[in-house]
Amino acid sequence: MRTILTAAKSVLIGAQVLALGGWFWLYLESRPAAGPASAPVVFEVVKGKRVRSIADDLVAARILPKRTPFLLRYQLFFAPHSIKAGEYQLPAPGRAAAVLDVLVKGRIYLHAVTVPEGLTGRETFPVFAAAGFGRDEDFEAAFGLTDDIALWDPRATDLEGYLFPETYHLPKGIAAKDILLAMTGQFKEAFGESGRRRAGELGMTVREVVILASLIEKETGLAEEKKLVSAVFHNRLRLGMKLDCDPTIIYALKLEGPFEGRLRTKDLKFDSPYNTYLHAGLPPGPIANPGRESLEAALRPADADYLYFVSRNDGSHQFSRTLAEHRQAVKKYQN
Repeated sequence: MRTILTAAKSVLIGAQVLALGGWFWLYLESRPAAGPASAPVVFEVVKGKRVRSIADDLVAARILPKRTPFLLRYQLFFAPHSIKAGEYQLPAPGRAAAVLDVLVKGRIYLHAVTVPEGLTGRETFPVFAAAGFGRDEDFEAAFGLTDDIALWDPRATDLEGYLFPETYHLPKGIAAKDILLAMTGQFKEAFGESGRRRAGELGMTVREVVILASLIEKETGLAEEKKLVSAVFHNRLRLGMKLDCDPTIIYALKLEGPFEGRLRTKDLKFDSPYNTYLHAGLPPGPIANPGRESLEAALRPADADYLYFVSRNDGSHQFSRTLAEHRQAVKKYQN
């Protein structure tokens, strides 16, 4: 009996030694290759690839030195969980354990794409295309889908004004319509219910606020001037004065074809409902996609009685209360 117990004990000890040896081997084999660590690399898992093929690709990309530790760890700890297709940011060289942790948890790599304030909808499409997302025609088709903002703006015929300028983090392969959906969602979050209530207090619709904000966005890039520009436009609207906003003409010209880059005197008479030199009130739609500060300025103008402003040719503007003051400012800065 004692002999049997001794033998069993020996077998158990041997198994433990083998297990410890196996774990030690797995640890050693999972270490990254010797040498200085390089910057993380973006590695793509192609849809439909099996784990063995992924392991081969990781070795070929020099992310892992060997495939066996990766496959063994996968079988021991993660099978039968699948590895999702997509891009991942991985250390190179890396440890099998760390690489598997990223892949199996589906930590897809997201590309940062920044959309500046003040672009028209169609001017945003090339920004995404340049970053490898979609084609212009895909964005053009999605641009006309207004269901997501219909409750906010029943009159919208496209998404102009509602593609919120922001830095977006996007996975490779995302559809154009989903990108625009993310942008309109960000607009609604930024505008919020408080913005809708404030618009009602002003006697304005959300659409009218967005139109006004788009004018403010195009008139000045200085945060400290936005509420003053807003005050000018609000005052003019209240008095029934034409807005005389140059960017509305530029937008109208862009709708007809390429803009030459400079307004001419004859352009002030360009026949368009967007021409605020010819037509009083707001133009029929937004002329750009305004940012957060311009939306806030449209909702909360400065308490000022200015009716005019003119560029100082340094990015800032001179504001005036009377036509006589304005003419003096024009003479000073635009002579």
